[in-house]
Amino acid sequence: MPERYDFLVVGAGFAGSVSAERLASKLNKKVLLVEKRGHIGGNAYDFYDDAGILVHKYGAHCFHTNYDDVWDYVRSFGEFNNYVHRVRTCVDGKILPIPINLTTVNALMGKQFSEAELRAYFETVRIRVPEVKNSRDVVVSVVGEYFYEKFFKNYTFKQWGVYPDELSPEVTSRIPIRYDTDDRYFSDKHQGMPKEGFFKLFEKILNHKNITVITNTDYKDVLESVKFDKIIYTGPVDYFFDHMHGKLPYRSQSFEFETHDTEYFQEVAVVNYPNDFRYTKITESKHFTYQKHHQTTIVKEYPEAEGEPYYPMPMENARKQYERYAKEAEKLKTVYFAGRLAQYRYYNMDQAIKQALDLVGTIAKGE
Repeated sequence: MPERYDFLVVGAGFAGSVSAERLASKLNKKVLLVEKRGHIGGNAYDFYDDAGILVHKYGAHCFHTNYDDVWDYVRSFGEFNNYVHRVRTCVDGKILPIPINLTTVNALMGKQFSEAELRAYFETVRIRVPEVKNSRDVVVSVVGEYFYEKFFKNYTFKQWGVYPDELSPEVTSRIPIRYDTDDRYFSDKHQGMPKEGFFKLFEKILNHKNITVITNTDYKDVLESVKFDKIIYTGPVDYFFDHMHGKLPYRSQSFEFETHDTEYFQEVAVVNYPNDFRYTKITESKHFTYQKHHQTTIVKEYPEAEGEPYYPMPMENARKQYERYAKEAEKLKTVYFAGRLAQYRYYNMDQAIKQALDLVGTIAKGE
């Protein structure tokens, strides 16, 4: 390793890896990238299991974006297929499209609504709330109590450990309601998956002579032995500050892998289970990559209160606690905080990439 680095980048997910690549290739900076896990790729990491099937280790990750620069960036490191994400949900024993659309309502209720009739129906059942204050308000103000109970209430409780009326509106406002038969989960203009998988994509992003990557290492363990000028930090912000304002609340997940002697287990990559079982969804990765194999591997996702931090808690008290850390971060002139855990916000992959691209652009202007 060189005697001195221009940047220490903490975390090899999208925010950290893209930052490292841009610093190295665009600004010709020497970068040390430190990752505590045994691999690069963050939560998007995928691998071939014992059956030879490419699976997502940390749950489903589907690439979609409306940012042209982000789309151009990721495709500069590998080909993407034309995968469009479609999700089903199991309600009352029926496998239905989610987000809720015309097909969902007609199949669940045994109706034959037209688009106009569905709009009129929701207008009669929606609850008019004076002010949208939480995630429950978001849903019932559009589709009413029945659909809230069937699709959102219990799923949210399983995922977050609290009911929607205790969560910020952003949780359910991310999920659209459609009045036609469009069953795409995302409506972004750019959608697809890396043909070789996310891990290979990360390998190509980080394949630069100015980047040194070390894994299985806590960045705090190298602070005394490595010289550097600045830090880009993408880990949990409370850990950076040694929990001086207390531990921030996160939700975690555990995963159960099963290989089955059948070509496909389900009709789409992800099926949600809002009301039955302890797991929230079953993911079948072969749908993402179009991999041909006589077997298939599925992953059941179980939300957990403790464990690896995956999701910042979207609650007012958590936001206020984070703001105390944000004020500490503002005092530091040589440390940049980027990504979901460092900024305590639910970023999609493309948002993390966009933030990294913009951050390095800002750094370039300041030099």
